Amino acid sequence: MSKSMRSGQTVILAMVLAGATLVGAPRAADARDQDELRRDEVRRAVENGEIHSLTDILSTLRGKLPGEVAGVEIEHEGSRWLYEFRIVDSQGRLFEVYVDARSGEIERIKEK
Repeated sequence: MSKSMRSGQTVILAMVLAGATLVGAPRAADARDQDELRRDEVRRAVENGEIHSLTDILSTLRGKLPGEVAGVEIEHEGSRWLYEFRIVDSQGRLFEVYVDARSGEIERIKEK
């Protein structure tokens, strides 16, 4: 293969990679926008008294969880909000603990 053919292929590859980067950029921006909208939605729900804040929920759950909190998400399922905690116990087992965001009650615990 000649040097000019390799150079042409390199330019084409660079253009394809640049195009892929540009195509992916709006998706990343959309994801950030969605995260921001979700944060605003959760903030409004806390401010309106529809759900308890994460701080309040953690205070309520102190001593009731089967281990240490490794992660948390909040989900809106239908008309309900649920906190989903990922818990790691002293033996290294992973649990998902679902907590009603309005009442603070543990709905279910599932070992992963």
